[in-house]
Amino acid sequence: MNKKIKVLITGIAGASLGTEILKCLQLAKNYCIFGCDISNLAFGHYQEGFKETFVADPNNYVESVIDICKKNDIKYIIPGGEQPMTILGNSSELIKGNGITLVSNSQGIINKFSDKEETFKTLANLGFSIPLTIRVKTINDLNEMVFPCIVKPAKDSGGSSFVFLAGNKEEAWIYAEYLIKNNKIPLLQEYIDEKDGEFTVGVLSLPNEHIVGSIALRRTFNSKLSIFSKTATGLISSGYSQGLIDKFPDICKAAENIAKKIKSVGPINIQGRIKNGIFVPFEINPRFSASTYLRAMAGFNEIDIYLKYLIDGSINYSSEIKYGYYMRSFSEIFVNRGDIIQND
Repeated sequence: MNKKIKVLITGIAGASLGTEILKCLQLAKNYCIFGCDISNLAFGHYQEGFKETFVADPNNYVESVIDICKKNDIKYIIPGGEQPMTILGNSSELIKGNGITLVSNSQGIINKFSDKEETFKTLANLGFSIPLTIRVKTINDLNEMVFPCIVKPAKDSGGSSFVFLAGNKEEAWIYAEYLIKNNKIPLLQEYIDEKDGEFTVGVLSLPNEHIVGSIALRRTFNSKLSIFSKTATGLISSGYSQGLIDKFPDICKAAENIAKKIKSVGPINIQGRIKNGIFVPFEINPRFSASTYLRAMAGFNEIDIYLKYLIDGSINYSSEIKYGYYMRSFSEIFVNRGDIIQND
């Protein structure tokens, strides 16, 4: 690709998937990168690396994003978060009709695996080991659960949002009732201890379901950044993964088998812990994950690989991975009040 390809990242808030995607595209050096967000205070507006950024209309989001693309001759959109992915995915035909490619998994995969209840029903039906998982409507449903357990919403739990660790039935009902009162569907899941390892695995499949490869990171929890909560009962990880990237062949094989059986046709991120020597998934996100830049640093730039395939059908991947520890932190920026982007 001699001419730099124009790409739009939708959702560019600070320490988000969007800003990690930016770094992956910068690393590849083949792209002219644009960004948009519904907030004029999003970190990405003031971050180096974007050709230009825009404030998208939250009340007319899809049309606003399409308009940005058409005015700037942008042919590829990469969702920078769960909400942009879902909203744009539900309008994928409209986006395609405007000559724009949404860089994501299929809408069927996105819909199914954005719903945690449906996720674990599907995995169980395919014969995979899963944590005991139940949907809760009344306190009597808790009789089916083992403790401790995780309480989380069936949807929108990315980055451990609204996720709780309950040590007993009483605590579980407090959290479940809280979710119900916040118009969320509570899902209870058997807690698996992290002592034998927690892993986050990126598996990249092509639109023809061919698996390009996978890369696994064993998470470390020496930093508060990677811990959502830690009590005497156990530990819940945060959305900020860091740790050791190594071969982990059994972990990668298990994750690739999941991607194959569910017929993934794009990026997917699988999180799991080890129970009785088996990798047991507790979260699947049908998108690029916020640890994507760590993978790119290691030599597996899944965003660049996938984009190149969509652009010209080529697969340019050397499979030479730089194994070792990958760590992260936050970065800061100062913006004068007068330099804040004004909403249209």
